Amino acid sequence: MREQLHQTEIDDFHRDGFVLLRGFYDVDAEIRPIQAAIAEIIALVRASHGLPVTAPDSVAHFDHQFADLIAHDRRLGGVVYDAVKQIPAFVRLVCSTGHEAVFRQLRKTDLAGIAGGGYGIRIDNPGEERFRADWHQEYPAQLRSVDGAVFWSPLVSIEADMGPVRVCVGSQAEGLVPVLTRDPDHPDKAGAYGLILSDRAARVARYPERAPLTHPGDLLIMDFLTLHASGQNTSRRSRWSMQSRLFNFREPTGVSHAWRGSYAAGTDFTTIHPELVAD
Repeated sequence: MREQLHQTEIDDFHRDGFVLLRGFYDVDAEIRPIQAAIAEIIALVRASHGLPVTAPDSVAHFDHQFADLIAHDRRLGGVVYDAVKQIPAFVRLVCSTGHEAVFRQLRKTDLAGIAGGGYGIRIDNPGEERFRADWHQEYPAQLRSVDGAVFWSPLVSIEADMGPVRVCVGSQAEGLVPVLTRDPDHPDKAGAYGLILSDRAARVARYPERAPLTHPGDLLIMDFLTLHASGQNTSRRSRWSMQSRLFNFREPTGVSHAWRGSYAAGTDFTTIHPELVAD
């Protein structure tokens, strides 16, 4: 893992609201152990429910029996989702000195924090809309501090049909955006998934969009205020990715609300920022 950014990468982040760092992680040393542990957890869940278990032909295909598992019982996908965020190799990556060093460079702070409840491994299954993140800023869903960043990295190669992360270039300069607390098109979405940007279509249309294709080892870092969304997965494989959120303890808004978390911490962000509620 790298622990130093080039000045051009720092400049890109502040101009565009994100930066893509190719080959940031050591795949063999840092990514493969996570993939291997996920494969073992899937196998344990399958075995505990009487389903046959076969070994993947390579660690890169760690999820080869996951689609069959959720076809058997979708709830078992939730069991795997809750379990994999507790893999030590993943937690070590979240808390790594490299992550902290990079964030401190980007934010010019000597006091970085890791958002509790803000790290995990997403599993975006083909054709599922309920848990797909629509256009949003990270801050309302996470709080902690306006001066934060999302660290996003794939565990599988993300091709166009898997729904890569979509980013509105330069949108962080707009500042905090009002939101609707319910998605009228998808009323089953709740909490952070239900938040919808006010004037979403017009707001997103103001900016050029990028949806970079990424591979294990790459790291995408996004400003907490950058507009972004999960793409729609129309492939036949789940989109596995790692996320963690870091924040600046010294940012005044975070200090004012004692760095409280949002929905994952049991807080409705609208009680902290009623001025951002458009509905």
